[in-house]
Amino acid sequence: MNRRPLTLVIAAAVVALEGLVALGLGVFVAVETLTGTPDDLTTAVAEAAFGVLVGAGLLWVAWGGLFKMERWGRSPGVLAQIFMLPVAVTLIQSDQPQLGIPLIVLALAGLATLLAPPTTHALYGD
Repeated sequence: MNRRPLTLVIAAAVVALEGLVALGLGVFVAVETLTGTPDDLTTAVAEAAFGVLVGAGLLWVAWGGLFKMERWGRSPGVLAQIFMLPVAVTLIQSDQPQLGIPLIVLALAGLATLLAPPTTHALYGD
């Protein structure tokens, strides 16, 4: 197995961090749904399931794809970063810059490391 470049390790860490946050938020919503009285039970359950599934998917991409140097892992990783950007901008426009700005920084760091030449070479070869 070839040595992983630092850019690939950072990319896997960024995607894993995003996956952990999504998973944590999904579990949080699930616990709040079970312990509270949500206005709309169906929506609360769907949000919880979506968060858990997205989190698990991103963790799979980070570990099973990027960290193990599988070339399929880059596409969903890049797509996740692209999806983060409008979410971050919306947070900033909604007077939540303390959440939006770090999210933009994280998404741009993820894109930069996923598209860096050492990552490309490690995943695709010459």
